[in-house]
Amino acid sequence: MRMTEIKRATAETDISINLNLDGTGQSEIQTGCGFLDHMLTLFARHGRFDLIVSCQGDTYVDDHHTVEDIGIALGQAFANALGDKRGICRYGSCTLPMDESLILSAVDLSGRGYLGYALDIPTEKVGSFDTELVEEFWLGFIRNAACTLHIRQLAGSNSHHIIEGAFKSVARSLKAAVAIDPDYANEIPSTKGVL
Repeated sequence: MRMTEIKRATAETDISINLNLDGTGQSEIQTGCGFLDHMLTLFARHGRFDLIVSCQGDTYVDDHHTVEDIGIALGQAFANALGDKRGICRYGSCTLPMDESLILSAVDLSGRGYLGYALDIPTEKVGSFDTELVEEFWLGFIRNAACTLHIRQLAGSNSHHIIEGAFKSVARSLKAAVAIDPDYANEIPSTKGVL
């Protein structure tokens, strides 16, 4: 089983993450940020990852440190759980409709952190959540998972649907990328021999 536990403590956040890449989509999420709890619950369910996230953060200031640091820790969890990436499919993509919104995501577990972010979220907030933090979350994730991730909005005007569609689409893309490919079961999927 490809599982890991990450603990990350700073002066701003204290985070614990347990991740099982080969799970059933079970989750226990307590970040102190209700909207992020909802997005991570959807992420776990649609990626079929078992995910436990606990965070004590300085949300009395705002949600920025919590959201960014959870993205960092989740990226670290993926990197640890994948190890040398032997046998994985490496690539995954998903085009996901969320009512009027349509989101495309594509991932390469390349060992190189790059985010191609093209979401046009029309409001500054969803409830009390600052929508600019969506990009910060994924930046923290890709830098620490060492992957290339493109997220593109093809249609949509509802901020909640755009963000939710992105989390679901990325989860499905990651699920495809981390899956074991029988053709590469004992190989690193790269001509370099490392990822």
